[in-house]
Amino acid sequence: MQKRAYSVHLFTAIGASLAMLALLAAGNHDWAMMTIWLTVALVVDGIDGPLARRYAVTENAPIIDGVLLDLIVDFLTYVMIPAYALYESGLLPGWSGWIVVLLIPFASALYFADTRMKTEDKSFRGFPACWNMVALAMLVILPPWEIILGLVVALCVAQFLNLKFVHPVRTARWRWFTLPVALIWTGAIALAAATEFAANPTLTVVVTASSLYLLLAGIAQQWIPARA
Repeated sequence: MQKRAYSVHLFTAIGASLAMLALLAAGNHDWAMMTIWLTVALVVDGIDGPLARRYAVTENAPIIDGVLLDLIVDFLTYVMIPAYALYESGLLPGWSGWIVVLLIPFASALYFADTRMKTEDKSFRGFPACWNMVALAMLVILPPWEIILGLVVALCVAQFLNLKFVHPVRTARWRWFTLPVALIWTGAIALAAATEFAANPTLTVVVTASSLYLLLAGIAQQWIPARA
């Protein structure tokens, strides 16, 4: 059991290497490959949690702090690489790119250290620094730079507000709808990457609609009382 528990830590650490591959792809403006590496990292992140619980890594592999390791990897794949991609892609010209590339890591570092991050229903308190989803969606939607800048600033502020953001898998309420929407979003991003993010009005509509739902579903749950 101990060997398996430490193997989970090794599996989690793979995400750091995937982050480097994504960074190299972004540096070459190969957004399709960047998307692939970030997606693989997202899969690893989705698998290591259940494995960690199954093999009780806290008890069986205590030398390595699995929670800290996971946060380090997530900060690379969820924050640093996407922030760089928004800057390097040219979506934000001049000073606007500098604001975004500096503001996202600053605000997200504070958020990752916030002990109030999770809510009782397994949602997130405040925007959960999923900048990978933001960056990929922007590469598909291609909105004006003013909208991207405004969105980034608003989401940075939202990281510290008492607003709920759903986890597509772990938040039970509306999961019957949220999870399929998340899968549709993922499929649309994958198709966009496969076509080198070529302009596609249908994908733009799908990514915009699904992104808005995932962004606002938790806030809606705060306003709409749950049925007894």
